[in-house]
Amino acid sequence: MIIFACIQIVLSQIPNFHKLSWLSILAAVMSFSYASIGIGLSIARVAGGAHARTTLTGRTVGVDLSGSEKVWRTFESIGNIAFAYAYSTVLVEIQDTLKSSPPENKVMKKATFVGISTTSLFYVLCGCVGYAAFGNDAPGNFLTGFGFFEPFWLIDLANVFIAIHLIGAYQVFCQPVFGFVEKWCNKRWPESKFITTERCIDVPLYGIYYLNLFRLVWRTVYVIVTAVIAMIFPFFNDVMGFLGAASFWPLTVYFPIEMHIARTKIPKFSFTWTWLKILSWTCLMVSVVAAAGSTQGLIKKIEKYKPFQTQE
Repeated sequence: MIIFACIQIVLSQIPNFHKLSWLSILAAVMSFSYASIGIGLSIARVAGGAHARTTLTGRTVGVDLSGSEKVWRTFESIGNIAFAYAYSTVLVEIQDTLKSSPPENKVMKKATFVGISTTSLFYVLCGCVGYAAFGNDAPGNFLTGFGFFEPFWLIDLANVFIAIHLIGAYQVFCQPVFGFVEKWCNKRWPESKFITTERCIDVPLYGIYYLNLFRLVWRTVYVIVTAVIAMIFPFFNDVMGFLGAASFWPLTVYFPIEMHIARTKIPKFSFTWTWLKILSWTCLMVSVVAAAGSTQGLIKKIEKYKPFQTQE
């Protein structure tokens, strides 16, 4: 995590989102690569005659799993799924990088359809083929959760791809935050030389880099804080579920639906208006139960790994 944070401190000094295209492409290629490796290994495991216990409703409630715990885990899983589709935080930034011809709305509509279809295909394949390979004992991450042990080189390569993908994904999601804070500070304190002054530095093999002290300090502090939080709460699935639940409904569902209703002037209580509202409220309930499941999972794991816990 510390190495990851050091890399992010350097990459975070990229001035703006428009210069991240190479990193975004690299992250996308890495994502397809490790997902394909996971699917291929799962297919090989099933084809090799490995028999995993599978049931329609997942793990059976019994000695190792209570009914309430299974419900909480189901809610947490919904949060993970929500996070996987909550890309709306960077949607406007991506659209802002497009040229005006052809029109941005047509390009984004096509890109969104292709993107969601492609990722959904990989999600379904990883879920279904992975479950066929491991059954009810499937780990949270079959590439790092001791799902596969051989071939070592291929599994290690897949995990390198995961690390590179996360490095790029961190920047894609953080750059809009960086840009928003920096624009707000420039408007709030336009006379501050610390915030507005940029110094030209000739960097070998790069060219002229415009150094801004406020950008350097603010982005570095942001990366350090997020890294410390990640080390305090090293529970990947639970944290992902909570973040997905918190961002899914307001950013991915509520605001887009409300903007669409306002822009197209859909009459109240019309058929379209009613079903859009039903969709919005349904997704709100999904976010609520996902947040509850992820919170419960975080609390249990924090209690489980509490340092210096006394034993009776």
